[in-house]
Amino acid sequence: MKDKCSKYESLFVFSGDDVLKKHIEECEDCRREDEKMQKVSELINEVKFYYRKKQKKIINFKIACAMSLVLFSTLSLGILTSNNDLIDTLMYGETLTAEELGFPVDSYGLIMVD
Repeated sequence: MKDKCSKYESLFVFSGDDVLKKHIEECEDCRREDEKMQKVSELINEVKFYYRKKQKKIINFKIACAMSLVLFSTLSLGILTSNNDLIDTLMYGETLTAEELGFPVDSYGLIMVD
């Protein structure tokens, strides 16, 4: 009874291509193992395109989400910082007048200039 050759994996990992090819030509078990490896390699090469395409879609989606977040926050902060009454209402619950801010005002609430 002949034992199955188990050199293929070690030759594949640790030796050069010429040593592996020479052993494959001599050993039937390793030749079958090499044929299986070639089939697996062909299948991997066949689906590699679809996997990379899916990864690109995921990356593009993440970029779109980040850009939307930046755009939304920029617009929100721009609106908030340009409208002082809105900021006062959000922070203090009401709009602050010139008198409450400490400016000298007349009876109409207008700032007095000397």
